[in-house]
Amino acid sequence: MTPTLTTRDLDLRHLWHGNAQHLGLENRPPLEMVAADGVWIEDSEGRRYLDAMAGLWCVNVGYGRREIVDAVAAQMTRMPYYPLTQSHTPGAQLAARVAEMLPGELSRIFFTNSGSEAVETALKIARQSQRKRFPGQNRYKIIARHRGYHGFTLGAVACTGQAARKAAFEPVLPGVLHVAPPDAYRCNFCKTQPGCSLACADEFDRVIRMEGPETVAAVILEPVIGGGGVFPAPGGYLESIRATCTRHGVLMIVDEVITGFGRTGKLFGSDHAGIKPDIMTMAKGLTSGYLPLGATAVTPEVFQAFQGGDSEKFVQVSTFGGHPASCAAGLANLDILMRERLWENAASVGPYLMDRLRAIDSRWIGEIRGRGLMMGIELVADRATREPLAEPEVIARMMAIRRAGVLVGRNNDTLSGHGNILTISPPLILTEAQAGIISDAVAGALR
Repeated sequence: MTPTLTTRDLDLRHLWHGNAQHLGLENRPPLEMVAADGVWIEDSEGRRYLDAMAGLWCVNVGYGRREIVDAVAAQMTRMPYYPLTQSHTPGAQLAARVAEMLPGELSRIFFTNSGSEAVETALKIARQSQRKRFPGQNRYKIIARHRGYHGFTLGAVACTGQAARKAAFEPVLPGVLHVAPPDAYRCNFCKTQPGCSLACADEFDRVIRMEGPETVAAVILEPVIGGGGVFPAPGGYLESIRATCTRHGVLMIVDEVITGFGRTGKLFGSDHAGIKPDIMTMAKGLTSGYLPLGATAVTPEVFQAFQGGDSEKFVQVSTFGGHPASCAAGLANLDILMRERLWENAASVGPYLMDRLRAIDSRWIGEIRGRGLMMGIELVADRATREPLAEPEVIARMMAIRRAGVLVGRNNDTLSGHGNILTISPPLILTEAQAGIISDAVAGALR
């Protein structure tokens, strides 16, 4: 009889992992995860790890929340599926719940399956609505930032400011321009200045003027750049860009796929600046990863552009976007988030963890930055020159942290020669004692 194939056998024969080189994968197979609870994840060999990345920046309320599972099971029993070409209770209720939480006047919600789809939807909405708002003009250009990440679909990857993630697929969506990110550690604008001049924010105004406002539909940005290396917006930065967009009639798309739902110490990353986006994208923390769900929210003014004849409607439908079980998961997830006020825990435990990390004495640490429970550790070969630590060395440190029982991430495939930033984004239920476990593991690997 043929022996039973193990999960590892099946994986190596059939499973195609995202963002991974499979040549030689049998010599470095991925971990096989089998169980999870709270902030902990367990592999098939019984080893437990503190998941300091919350999966992929998403398990905000932690693993093992029975009320989310029960809500999904109840919905699947009652009605397992129907598309939002019509309506259903969890979809309508979740749209209303999210609208109540959002900043500014964002009140109309279009559900998708992921953050990438939410961004793709936002780009399409921006282009179509701007043509209606400015008849006779062709406002199609999008201004994004280098180092930013917005997704894997062709429009979203075009906005992603990471050359390595799109080189193989080019040409991607035309009309996307990029400006410098707010990278204080390597800023070319302020390196001769005593402090931040917000010149990187002024670049949006300069590019819009150079291109012609009549050609620009929208600006898209993350309140904190995530996968590109964790770059928080400095004070006044988002406010300046909001004013620029208003002045030129350009829509401001705020990508809160990672920063939304408590990650940065407030409900949304844009809340730190008190700005009012025209369009917002969400995903990850919307269900804490329990089921796939993304969303794009717009203001009444943007939504109004689609009111009229059939030629003015938004011609997009998603078979699984707003799946009733996913919406049920979202409702239960937000119940937990709001009841336990987990953004307040992120605002408290985050700085504690940051202080612990900054106290580590290591010649490899160039800068530690972040906001709430979202942080990056930039590793350098030389502090004086700020030369990035070589990627094999960064990976070695990352594996040492894993051997100590903690899982962290890394900004791979972003900027050539700069895959040197370890990323930390644990569940928002993290305690100070668990933060100490993370900092101890990092300290041991970087000494």
